Parts: sequence; C-alpha cells; structure tokens
Amino acid sequence: MKQRDLQNLLLIFCTLSCVSGAAPLIHVSGYEGRDVKISCPYGEGYESYEKYLCRNDCGNGDDVLIMTTQANKNKYSISDDINKRVLTTTISDLSSVDAGKYWCGVTRTGKDYYPAEVRLDIVPDSCCDQFNKIHSHEEGSVSIPCPYDSKYQNNLKYICRGRQPSICLQTVVVTSNRKLNGKFTLTGDEESGNFTVTITNLTQKDSGWFLCGVERNNGLDVFSAVKLEVKEWCCVKSISLSGTVGHPLTMQCPYPSQHRTNRKFLCKGNRRNNCEIQVTSQNSGQTRNRFTLQDDASSSSFSVRITELRAGDAGTYWCGSDSQWSIGDYTKIHLSAVFPTRTIIPITSQTATVKSQSTQITDKPIKVTSLLHPVVFIVPTVLLLILILALVLLCKYKCYKVKGAGVIVNQNVIKQADVEEVIGEDIYANEEVMVCSKVSTSKQQSNYRHYDDTEDQEDSVYQNCATTDDIYCNEFLSKGNKR
Repeated sequence: MKQRDLQNLLLIFCTLSCVSGAAPLIHVSGYEGRDVKISCPYGEGYESYEKYLCRNDCGNGDDVLIMTTQANKNKYSISDDINKRVLTTTISDLSSVDAGKYWCGVTRTGKDYYPAEVRLDIVPDSCCDQFNKIHSHEEGSVSIPCPYDSKYQNNLKYICRGRQPSICLQTVVVTSNRKLNGKFTLTGDEESGNFTVTITNLTQKDSGWFLCGVERNNGLDVFSAVKLEVKEWCCVKSISLSGTVGHPLTMQCPYPSQHRTNRKFLCKGNRRNNCEIQVTSQNSGQTRNRFTLQDDASSSSFSVRITELRAGDAGTYWCGSDSQWSIGDYTKIHLSAVFPTRTIIPITSQTATVKSQSTQITDKPIKVTSLLHPVVFIVPTVLLLILILALVLLCKYKCYKVKGAGVIVNQNVIKQADVEEVIGEDIYANEEVMVCSKVSTSKQQSNYRHYDDTEDQEDSVYQNCATTDDIYCNEFLSKGNKR
C-alpha cells in the first residue's frame, strides 16, 4: 500500500517536472463578469494535433476544461489558427474562482506537449479605490486632469463615462486621435505626463464618474477615476427696474468682494454666458455710447447710467465682474421702458385725468356714450310734454272764446224777441217802422251767423243793436208827432 502511494507521488512529480520544463509563462488578466482570451502559440509540426486547455497541473481528466474537438463547452470556447500556430481559448463570465494557473496542451504519443503556462488574474470591473473629485456649476466649464506614466507617452489616451474599465474603450467620448467631440476637448502635455479633458456648457446631467484611460499593448489598460459634481449655478439676485423713455436711468450692480480687481461689465441677454456686452469698465465714457460705467471698489459695486433711455433698451441685463462667471453673487436686472404720462382732455363738466405708463392706458377711460344716453332719451320727452301742454292750452283758449261768443248771441236773441214784441203790438200803426225793423233784424241775423270771424265783427253786432234801439226810439217819436 505504501509502495503504491510512493509510485503515485513519483508520477505526479514526474508530470510536474515534465509540464513545467521550459514552457513560457503568460500573464492574463480579466474583469469580473466579463470575458478573457488566453492565446498560446505552439511550435511548428503540431498544426494537425489535438489541443486543449487544462487547469492546475493537468494531473487527471477533470483538469482538462476544453479540447479542440469540442469547440464549446460550458463557459469555454476554443479555436486553433494553424496558419499562425496560435491556440486561443475564451473564458466567459469570469469570477474570482477562475483565477489561477492554466496550461495550453498538445496531445501526442507518450508525453503531451505543453507550449505555455498561463496565470490568470481576476480584478473587479470597477475603478478605482482612489479618485479625484471636481466641482463645477451649470453653464460653466471644467478641466479634468489625467496623469499617466511617462512610458505610455505614445500610447492612446481617452476618457469615458462611468466606472467600468472593461467597456471604457468602447464608450469613449474623446481620444488623443479624435481630440474634439462636441463639448469635450482633449489636450496633451507630454512633458508633465498629463492630458487634460475640458468640458464646456456644463449641465447637471454631466455629473458622475469619468475614467481617464491609457491603452497598453499587453494586459489591462491603465485608468484613473474622476468624480464630477455639477451644481446649480449660484447665486443670482433678480431685481426689476422701470424707466421713462427719453429720460436718464441708473442701474446699481453689487459684486463679490473678491472681484474688486476684475474687469466690470454690463451685458444684455436672457443667458449670461452668451449675452451682449453694452459697456465695460475699460470703454466707459466713450462719446458714442449712451452707457457709462462707474466702479466703486470701496462699496463693491458699480453703477451704469443710460443718458437717454430708449424703448429698445428694455430687456434682461447681467452685472458682470468675472468673464468666466465663476461661483459668486451676481445681479440680474429686468428693465422695462415706459412712455411719458399722457392726459385725457375733459369730456363733460367734470375733468378726468388718466395717467399712462405705456402706449396702453391702465385706468378705465371715461365713455362719452354713457353720458349721452340720458340726454338722448330726456330731451325728446321734455319737448313732447311741452308740445302736448301747448296744444291743451290752445284748445282751452279756443273753447273759452267759443263760450264767450255764445253768451253774446244769447243776449242778442233776447233783445230781438223784445223788439219783435214791440213791433207786434204796433205793427199796424206804422208799417214803415216794421219794414225797417225787419231789415234791421235781417242784418242782425246775418251778423249772428258770422260771430266767430273777428272781434271787430262782434263790435259791429253791438253797433247794429244800438242802431235798432235808435229805430225804436224814432218810431215812438214819430207816433207822438202824428198824434
């Protein structure tokens, strides 16, 4: 029993010494969860031989992972390039248990041929334990420094998003071969052993991890990690200001105390990073410029005076004290331009004055139609009432005149009756008087029919009546004389 165990130990020792003879050692590294390729070159004359990949010391059948006659087995795949005489084995979905020693083997009569020993290392697919942390703000720019070893001076440099080195080269945003890509720019400084990536027009979406990578011909690429944090741009104080067209206007612009020696400027636009400069502390006072800037470093503020405000001056202004718009306290001014006050002429006996700060009058205007409506209805009504009253008075006057004339007629009728009675008594005594009376009576009746002509006619009736009385008197006198 002991002799058999001794034989087995001798066999294992012989196998180890034979396998580990003059075979070269190949180091291979892979990322956890990813794939790795193991390439083993072999000597001439073994192109048609069966080949395999085994693990550990290849002492038994279980150590053989895959053979060229199988092509695929579990998470292993194998291929033989007989032209280049290279055996390539791929191991997928790496884990920590896959780390260790492997052998590339060639099956032959007697002892197998082992062209290479492989040492596989598994590293986490995340970088890195140490990293550089950078802060910046929205709409600004940032420069990310990426150091590298001087021996990689001529190697490919690149930067990618995220923390996975295994896919970084496939998701690069900019490389040393393509130095400009949108808002990313790569510049190199070979003497200092750094390359720099600049990102402009930052947004909060740019926050996150970046990997600076240097490609290596053998083994895994070299990486350094950067964590970028883009904060909301701060801090802006917004104020509203109103001015009158044609009049001067002054704007006050406080600035951070650390900007006292900086160039001051006022620019116009909705966004500060692309606004149009109106005046600076360097060109202030030019004769053609309506804007003048006066800096007061003692109060950490400057003022801008507009000599004559125009309607087109309305808009958004930025008080600038840093061309890079770094973090600090800034002022944003919303300027509105209004026209001079206007006065509405009085419409009625009451005077109405309405002020206007623009082309539109803000107060309610006095409506003329509201004042004319009552007049339109009242005046015709009053005129109609006056007309009706005049007609009533006229009718009453006419009626009064008719009644007066009727009384006079009645009196004349009474007198006529008396005359006829006298004449009846003495009709036979004096025929001429009767004839005269009849003639007189006929005249009176004619006058009665025309009583409504004029007042003169009425007077004539009375005169006729008087004449009749004279006739009667003459009649009586005649009788006396006859007697």
